[in-house]
Amino acid sequence: GEPRKFDPKFRGPIHNRHCTDVICCVIFIVVILGYIALGVVAWVHGDPRKVIYPTDSYGQFCGQKETLNENKTILFYFNILKCASPVVLINLQCPTTQLCVSKCPDRFATYIDVQASYRYRPDQWNYFRQFCKPGFNNPRKSVAQVLRDEDCPSMIIPSRPFLKRCFPDFSTKNGVLTVANQTTFKDGRGKTRNVTDLREAANGINNVLDARSVGMKIFEDYAISWYWILIGLFIAMMLSLLFLVLLRFTAGVLFWIFIFGVIGIIGYGIWHCYWEYDHLKGIPGSDLTVYDIGFQTDFKVYLQLRQTWLAFMIILCGVEVIIILMLIFLRNRIRIAIALLKEGSRAIGYIMSTLFYPIVTFILIAICISYWAVTAVFLATSGEPVYKVMANQTLCKYANLTCDPETFNTTNVTKLCPGAQCTFAFYGGESLYHKYIFIFQLANAFVFLWLVNFAIALGQCTLAGAFASYYWAYRKPADIPLWPLFSSFGRAIRYHTGSLAFGALILAIVQLIRVILEYLDHKLKGTQNSFTRFLLCCLKCCFWCLEKFLKFINRNAYIMIAIYGKNFCTSAREAFFLLMRNVVRVAVLDKVTDFLLFLGKILVAGGVGVLAFFFFTQRIPIFAQEVPTLNYYWVPLLTVIIGSYLVAHGFFSVYAMCVDTLFLCFCEDLERNDGSTAKPYFMSASLHRILGKKKLSPKKA
Repeated sequence: GEPRKFDPKFRGPIHNRHCTDVICCVIFIVVILGYIALGVVAWVHGDPRKVIYPTDSYGQFCGQKETLNENKTILFYFNILKCASPVVLINLQCPTTQLCVSKCPDRFATYIDVQASYRYRPDQWNYFRQFCKPGFNNPRKSVAQVLRDEDCPSMIIPSRPFLKRCFPDFSTKNGVLTVANQTTFKDGRGKTRNVTDLREAANGINNVLDARSVGMKIFEDYAISWYWILIGLFIAMMLSLLFLVLLRFTAGVLFWIFIFGVIGIIGYGIWHCYWEYDHLKGIPGSDLTVYDIGFQTDFKVYLQLRQTWLAFMIILCGVEVIIILMLIFLRNRIRIAIALLKEGSRAIGYIMSTLFYPIVTFILIAICISYWAVTAVFLATSGEPVYKVMANQTLCKYANLTCDPETFNTTNVTKLCPGAQCTFAFYGGESLYHKYIFIFQLANAFVFLWLVNFAIALGQCTLAGAFASYYWAYRKPADIPLWPLFSSFGRAIRYHTGSLAFGALILAIVQLIRVILEYLDHKLKGTQNSFTRFLLCCLKCCFWCLEKFLKFINRNAYIMIAIYGKNFCTSAREAFFLLMRNVVRVAVLDKVTDFLLFLGKILVAGGVGVLAFFFFTQRIPIFAQEVPTLNYYWVPLLTVIIGSYLVAHGFFSVYAMCVDTLFLCFCEDLERNDGSTAKPYFMSASLHRILGKKKLSPKKA
């Protein structure tokens, strides 16, 4: 194309700007207002209590204030055996009467036995009656009619509440499944059934109960150790800051310590594998091959074979050789990366406020996530109760049709299908709003992605503006403007909201397509043929690559917007071609910088993790008395390690942005200026020296 026209008076980020991508800015504001309106509509229609509390057959949820269910918070299934039928999967509702009760039954009993003995055992009748429909007190009614009309359950089983529902109280005795120490029970219809039938009906409940007890223990651990977790994260923050400050002076030394540390650790690994290999010589069974012993769930079995240690040793030797060869061939490129890291550390040293900017991004994203989640829950629970005909007879033609409980008894259904009932099925509705709930959920997800990407874009543009003002200061630090971060943030919001929203919109569309592809893949898992699977896999791969590429382009476009104040498309094009003209430098610098920063994250997370491990396992004598008693010491340990990694990631993301900005400014500097007195370079002397450019012109004092 044509040579770019440079402004000879250019001196850093331009201040006399104009608004860019105004149309996109207007659309963005309208969409945000629409999103708020959607939230309000969902809030008016929705009721999250429908998710939290179970709903009985009359469409009222258990524990609902000012109803008969106020003190009845648990749902009881009349015949839980019916929950094993395939109808459950279709309607997501058990085809049996469901009733709210204050507590679950604690004994075996059948309606037949209780009715037969109600005259001389009234206490049993009164106990059983609380699990019948409210107001039912007619023991003279024939058993067949009671069971047909589902006035009472045919049987009750010792149960305990789980997720506010009564489930059989299972336990295993000598490997046999029992309920209240019994393996059989009467089903109230003249049959004796095995407890395993109940197990199928409440399938998976035992696992969920175990998961629940683990969940409670984990919660207890957090409650006891949160104080120490915060201390661990504070140490991680201090370490991250220390690491960034040290890079300014010792980037080279730290890098070589890292590299030789890695080489040393792998070297020790090779020696240890050899020692184990040699040590197992002559021990019976150690010369068997992995193929001989086949697949074993106990991994320790493999560690008793010489072949395993030999394989480990060969792999580690391969890794060691690759690292050493890379060091030999990339040594000059590494020097360039180290120079840039030092320059970045110096820039952060002058503008320390940038290190805490990720907190702003974090708060913005947290607000977006909270708003999205609340809106999604309210949307999901914004239906009216829908009632369906539930018939005991399989041939009833009205089964599963919608009905109105108030007029149901006057219709033909009760005559044609004796015992049929109009019971609550699910929350939905026929109105325009209810029909489009799925569309609203998609819109909710899309705007959420757009807003999150906008928050990230705003952060990148703000930081780029601050670091560019450092680079283009002729005399550093004297020429760096006052409050560079705040003025950069102000410029981004005031002039470039449209451009940032445009970049975020493109990314959000691609991410939404990826979400839909994942959803389709999940839905079609059982049915798809190999061609569909291959096609979906290809599409997922393509859109993943596209998202990565767009993130790279957007990041550099925002840097150009921060410097020149042009619109998104122009900035993206200029950034792309500028990077293409320096493609080798980009590849090496980016990768080496990423590598160094990744090592830094591992160092911080690993260091704090090791410290936390020794602390929580009482290996540090000074603090042995302070250590809280935990169910699982790995709970706070993992939290501290992941938290430390995220803290380090927050600080280092600022640093990576700094290096990218300085690199783009550096490429611009080389194309604009030639080092003469008329066109002096703005780069620091050390950067100039490493890149071997012509002698730097003396700067005016």
